[in-house]
Formats: sequence, C-alpha cells, structure tokens
Amino acid sequence: MKQLRHVVLVEDDPDIAALAQIALRDFGQLECTHFSSGEEALERLPAIAPDLIVLDFRLPGMNGQQVLEKIRSDGANPQPPVVFMTASLMPNHVEKLIAAGALAVLPKPFDPLALPDRLKEIWESTQCMPSRVQ
Repeated sequence: MKQLRHVVLVEDDPDIAALAQIALRDFGQLECTHFSSGEEALERLPAIAPDLIVLDFRLPGMNGQQVLEKIRSDGANPQPPVVFMTASLMPNHVEKLIAAGALAVLPKPFDPLALPDRLKEIWESTQCMPSRVQ
C-alpha cells in the first residue's frame, strides 16, 4: 500500500496555513505545499502531483467546491483525493461537498496534533477504493 507523503494545502488564512503546515511537516513527517488561492492551486497542481489535497471552502475568488469541480473535470491530470477543512459544517453543506467528490470534511478549528493522523486515516481508506483516485 502506498503511503501518504505529499499534501497540498489550499488555505487563504496565513495563520491557519502556518499551523497546518507545521502540524503536517513536524508531527506527520509529510511534505506540504501551500497555496493561498484556488486559482494558484489549479495552475500549479499538475506539476506537483500530490497524494492528497486539503481544501478550505472559503477562498478568495473561486470557493473550494469550485476548485474541486475544476480538478475533477480535468481528465488529463491525476485526480488526487480531496479533503475539505472548513468552519461551515452544516449537514447539507457537508453532504454537498461529499457529493462533489470530497472524501471527508474536517472541522475548523482543528487539532494540530491530530490533523496528520486523521489525514493518514482518510488516505489509507482511499487505498482500498476502486481507482478514481490515483
């Protein structure tokens, strides 16, 4: 089974992004690439090919769901699994994100010590799924 090694974090809040990056790198021993907007992520993702993408829902410009839809509509590029991290956890909102193709929706604020392990659990669940996820 392939291990989770590289996470892309798409988060516009610099404090949340810094905390998540520290958690992923220092506690999870994961490589973490950060983008502060969906547009930047979409432009640079094809060259990076991460194992997993963590998307904020509320981003400047296009929101996280729009970013996910663009990733999924691009058949030429790898389709990494996506996890949302958001403060908007209304049940119908979570259902829409899962229906759009997210594997999970994690709450903000998050526990930095638990974040890497939670992402690794979600990642491991993809390793047993039929391969729409690469």
